[in-house]
Amino acid sequence: MNENTPIIRKGRKFDQVLEGARDLFMSHGFESIGVDDIARRAGVSKATLYSYFPDKRILFMEVARQECQRQAETLEAAVDVELPVEVVLGVVGRGMLEIVLSDFGWNMFRVCIAEGERFPELGQQFFETGPKILIDRMCEFLEIAEARGEVRVDDVALAADQFPELCKAGLFLRRVTGVQTKFSQDEIDRVVDGAVEMFMARYGVKAG
Repeated sequence: MNENTPIIRKGRKFDQVLEGARDLFMSHGFESIGVDDIARRAGVSKATLYSYFPDKRILFMEVARQECQRQAETLEAAVDVELPVEVVLGVVGRGMLEIVLSDFGWNMFRVCIAEGERFPELGQQFFETGPKILIDRMCEFLEIAEARGEVRVDDVALAADQFPELCKAGLFLRRVTGVQTKFSQDEIDRVVDGAVEMFMARYGVKAG
């Protein structure tokens, strides 16, 4: 099989397989889950599973794609671009951290790093269906906020990259190193509020 052209064949139990795989991948990650485990959780035979997904990594990619899309849509639905820029940034920052610090976010990061050389399309797909969507929406919102006179941004793409990184300050590193796996809302609020304050100090337009 050509790894650069994943084959996915849909059928009657396709969604059933995906749901079973999602439950296991989200709970246990990629490496520790075998095809037998997925088939058993989904209630299908290994032959049925392989008929849809010839490779476990392809199955993981499809689970990740759908999960990224779902989370991106959930975050987008929570954002009202008509609100003041500080409010919107706060909603985006908290929503992004909920994803980044989740078991799903952690498992995706681990798999992209561990499988990066052998399976580069996984990292690319994750970026395209997750972080890139956030960055693109940030660019669009910053252009709206600039048109309203709330911010002045010379390099919108750079600013859209900077804000998510500010929101991860300290928290993401502790998560990926295993120093801390659970974070209180106060910890998240402290970092996001600080990120918004710093971002607005750089790009905000003072009233009057």
